[in-house]
Amino acid sequence: MSTPEHGAGASELPSEPAPDLERPAAGPVRTGLARWVFALAAVVLVADQLTKWWALSTLSDGERVPLVGDLLGLRLVFNPGAAFSIATGMTWVLTIIVVAVVVVILRAVRRIGSRGWTVALGLLLGGALGNLGDRLFRDPGFAQGHVVDMIDYGVFVGNVADIAIVAAAILVALLGLRGFGLDGRREHEQQERATPDAEEA
Repeated sequence: MSTPEHGAGASELPSEPAPDLERPAAGPVRTGLARWVFALAAVVLVADQLTKWWALSTLSDGERVPLVGDLLGLRLVFNPGAAFSIATGMTWVLTIIVVAVVVVILRAVRRIGSRGWTVALGLLLGGALGNLGDRLFRDPGFAQGHVVDMIDYGVFVGNVADIAIVAAAILVALLGLRGFGLDGRREHEQQERATPDAEEA
């Protein structure tokens, strides 16, 4: 990203426009965005584990407490599978997949240059770690633990980690539709940047 040169005549240059929320960041700004990813992930992780602790200490297994009729309620469920209880009995496989997702996110954070992607990766990392902690450390055993769910939507039961993951997925889709890459550049900007390099080669 080019910047105006300091020196004589610099004061005559027009003032810069307000920064775009999705402009690519560099240096200290990029480092700051990476820290925000981890900070948001920590908030999601703490909220997820606190609500699971509350559910375990307050709710009876399987008993539903209505909040908004049949639309929303509380029900303690131990889920050995993925969302909608898919892949029940394949907890080891799901654990490996989630570990791989966490590794990919951690690698992606090093290239973060967008505030939108900062929020998306923070939510996704926090949600993934929340459910991964259940799979690693809860009964019936290491890497085979059942995820604690307690928010009953009528057709399925989820938790705070699931909400964060779904929100992250929606945000990633919106960023993709708008053409924003992980570094904050739009697709056409990335192509324009790559074209001179190709011509020089």
